[in-house]
Formats: sequence, structure tokens, C-alpha cells
Amino acid sequence: MPTLVAPAIPSGALASTGQPVLPVGADALLRPWLLTDASAVREAFRDPAIQRWHVRRADSVAEAQGWIAAWQSEWPSETGAHWALVDPADDTLLGRVALKSFALHDGTAELAYWTVPSARGRGLCTRAATVVTQWALYERGFHRIDLGHATANHASCRVAEKTGFEAEGIRRRAWLHADGWHDVHVHARVRQD
Repeated sequence: MPTLVAPAIPSGALASTGQPVLPVGADALLRPWLLTDASAVREAFRDPAIQRWHVRRADSVAEAQGWIAAWQSEWPSETGAHWALVDPADDTLLGRVALKSFALHDGTAELAYWTVPSARGRGLCTRAATVVTQWALYERGFHRIDLGHATANHASCRVAEKTGFEAEGIRRRAWLHADGWHDVHVHARVRQD
């Protein structure tokens, strides 16, 4: 059945280009994931805060490699974009920023992020999330980026607010974590034409 509305982002517009490397100031860089990042991902997921809010752990380097391979596959299939946040001087892993659940016809995606404990408290996650959001909205043609977090995750809420995501509401008991059901705070940024 033909659609009456042209897609916000035509199919193939992303896959036809390589996933970009995005600078985050002078002290950080967003680059596509490499399988060699698996040990650092496994180590990151030993952090109790990452486990709590991302509800998983990596029990082996091979398991982390599987996650990375899945993240890598989303760019060519135009379903998502996942970046390693690294120190440009030595490629040390600082965190992850991802755009997930692409809906190219509507030009929407969801933002997700985490940082390792040593990278927290310097505004790095906020800056990296801002870079990815600006890139998506103003360079790649996305119209809306959604962001959700458990209402008890105050650090994630601060990142959302500092990144310019407006609060839109609460989805009651929407996510199951190890300690039970959590309400989810919903935020979004919409492109301003």
C-alpha cells in the first residue's frame, strides 16, 4: 500500500555512509565499537550502577563481543547507532552513547548512555549525549529523539535535563529491574526548524 507521506529519512540514507566519528571537545571522542573493546565493556558492566540501570552484566569477554557485534550490525541495517565514548589520547573506554529503535519514516530514535565510574562527575555524558543528539537532529534528519530512564535514576535525569530533553511524563511501572518495577520518566528533544 503506498504511503501518502515521504519518509523523514529515506531508506539507505544512513547505511550508504560509514558511521561517523564524533568529537566531544578535546578530551573525548565518540567512535564506532570495535570487537577489541570487549574486555573494557565486560569491566564496565561489573559496575553496580551500570548493572542496576541496564539490568545486565557481561560474564565473559566473548559475551561482550556478542553485544558489540550486535551494536555494530545496527548501522548497516539502519536500526540503530552505537558509539564507544573514548579518551582520544589512549582510546580508554569512558562510556557508551547509542541511538536505538530507529523509525526512519517518522525520523525518531531513542537515546541511551552510560559512563564508567572514573568518567563520572565531569559533564562528559551530558556533552556526549548533546553531540549525538545534535548530529541526529541537525545533520541526519531525525525529527524527534526520545529518552527514558527509571525515575529513581537521578543521574540520568540530570543528563537528560542538561542535554535539553524536555520532560513529557511518567510511564507507570514500565520497566522491570532486579529490585522490582520502576516508573519511567519520559523526555524528548524535537528538531526546531
